[in-house]
Amino acid sequence: MSTAVRVARARPSVGLRGAASGAATLAALLLAVVVVGLWHVTQGTSGVDMWGLMRLLGGAQETVGGVPVGDVLTGSRLPRLFAGVAVGFALGVAGVLLQAISRNALASPDTLAVTAGSYFALTAVAAFGLSVPLWASSGVAFIGGLLAAAVVLGLAGTSAGTGTTRLILAGSAIALALDAATAMLLILFKENTTGLYAWGSGSLAQLNIDASVRAAPVIIVALAAALLLSRRLDVLGLGDDAASSLGVPIRSTRVVAVLCAVLLTAISVTLAGPIAFVGLGAPVLARLLAARIRVLNRHLFLIPATGLVGALLILLADATLRAILGAEGAAAIPTGVPTALLGAVVIVVLARRLRDSGPIRLPPQARAGLRSHRRYIVALVVAAVLLAVAVVVGLLAGSLWLRTGDIGLWLQGVAPDLVGRALDERLPRVAAAVLAGAALGLAGCVVQSTVRNPLAEPGILGITAGAGLGAVIVVTSLGGSRPLLVVMAVVLGLATFALITALAWRGGLLPDRFVLIGIGCGYGISALTTFLLLRADPYNTPRILTWLSGTTYGRTLPDVAPVAVALVIAIPLLLGMRRQLDLLAIDEDTPRILGVRLERTRLGVLALAAVLAAVSVVAIGAVGFVGLVAPHLARALVGSRHSRVIPVSVVLGAVLVCVADLLGRTLIAPAQVPAGLMIALIGAPYFVWLLRRSR
Repeated sequence: MSTAVRVARARPSVGLRGAASGAATLAALLLAVVVVGLWHVTQGTSGVDMWGLMRLLGGAQETVGGVPVGDVLTGSRLPRLFAGVAVGFALGVAGVLLQAISRNALASPDTLAVTAGSYFALTAVAAFGLSVPLWASSGVAFIGGLLAAAVVLGLAGTSAGTGTTRLILAGSAIALALDAATAMLLILFKENTTGLYAWGSGSLAQLNIDASVRAAPVIIVALAAALLLSRRLDVLGLGDDAASSLGVPIRSTRVVAVLCAVLLTAISVTLAGPIAFVGLGAPVLARLLAARIRVLNRHLFLIPATGLVGALLILLADATLRAILGAEGAAAIPTGVPTALLGAVVIVVLARRLRDSGPIRLPPQARAGLRSHRRYIVALVVAAVLLAVAVVVGLLAGSLWLRTGDIGLWLQGVAPDLVGRALDERLPRVAAAVLAGAALGLAGCVVQSTVRNPLAEPGILGITAGAGLGAVIVVTSLGGSRPLLVVMAVVLGLATFALITALAWRGGLLPDRFVLIGIGCGYGISALTTFLLLRADPYNTPRILTWLSGTTYGRTLPDVAPVAVALVIAIPLLLGMRRQLDLLAIDEDTPRILGVRLERTRLGVLALAAVLAAVSVVAIGAVGFVGLVAPHLARALVGSRHSRVIPVSVVLGAVLVCVADLLGRTLIAPAQVPAGLMIALIGAPYFVWLLRRSR
């Protein structure tokens, strides 16, 4: 019996009635795209409205500002419209293919880091001054996206179809690392990458219609290949065992589907930059439609329907943004900003509906184990010595290298002016790195224990993004007052934590749901931050971008005082709660049996972690992975008892950020690389290893 016959018997054919229903649905979606497209084409900065376009169709030859209306239509409006349709359709199809092969409702080009990989590849080409045609740019984006998807899918796995948290954590971490590498290129090669930051949020602005016309055949070919896979994808939804028994070649089906999805994503990134989460929102909306129109459950109809929904989302987002802000005001805001907000909402809604899958298993090297007191003392002393060495070298290193004797002269107040100025600048920077690293290490330690997820940390959970948004609001809108910046960062960091907690609370605070909702909120807050940056003075954008990347540049001792105060309060409190933290890390039942008020304790500890993360943003900007790496290294060295893990995590976090800041200041001096980018590039490979070992 052939594969086709067995698949047909497993899933009966659509039938004429079903086919008619599917065709009518596709026709209705196409009509909706046309209607919204007509609204979209009437908007623009030239002042040509709907009536002007209608008169043009009637044969009138009018001009606006000396430019013929026909030229406005063909040179600006239609290229933007066609780009929106092409990008939306491509991302919609890419998203539904990725969800089909992973059997995961949260899979998309964004959550699998495909978009971030494509954007990084194109930015690298621009940074190094390489001039390539459109087809070659698409090839570069394809390679970058394919490598990113391969890493994420390899880490998360696709056979079970249930590892939602693992998939999103893997994609988020790889995307963070790629975004850090992209930001580094944008900072180091400002001349070659001018304008790429705004384009990096997705922009439909086009020079002409040629790019969309060249992209159309590729999209059609990829769509045809996807439709040829439609029956296999239907059967794949029954599970790997069932699909294999029915003769479906699982591996080749997944490979072809991923290749098609990555190709479509690469085309969309080349056309309009990385427009976020259309590939997530469109399949979700299409499946909601499929709940009422059952024929859409078949990929033969679901794939084109999702593409049309994606085009509809892009056009609606772009047209609505222009309707609200006006054509001039919306010109500086990429289309990817409202779509990212949409994606954040979709992630949160889906996360609230998903069942908690339980804690992720620790890798063997990081599991809890008994360690001798002597080993703990040795580890703590060695870490403290490393920190002392990093601090001294941090004070000595820079564009002007000093000697240890210079520090003694400076402490006595008799150092030469040049040496004094150098140390006056370096001491606050080293202090900021040490204290912020300690705060992040401590916050990551208690977050991982409290939510019982060894892959969680404040940056991934969105708390750091909330604090960063507060700081950006002050810098862009409220004058940049330092005390106000501290207050806003802490307030919005806590507000983000409160929002995540409220959304995740459903019969209790389940760890898995908390992590996913935190990631979704982080995406939404990052979109708001981008919105504020792009509406602010363009002169300030590189400075704020550098600060958000995590840097100690320009810090003063008053800037780091809030972190010191938070640590002085938090460390004794958390050490006093060491028994409760040990119990929280076990399971849900043991703390209750032993008299621990589970939810109250968990909320208090997470709130304290949110404060630590927020004040660290004030001192050093948004830095990720420290709260992930430091606690894992600590547990591997001294076991899982919090009386030992907390001090070692604090010291190791300080060492990590101090060394990253030192490397960033010296590797390419006099130019500097933000510490946050250095840590992301170091922390991402560790995260990859950790996630791989915890499968």
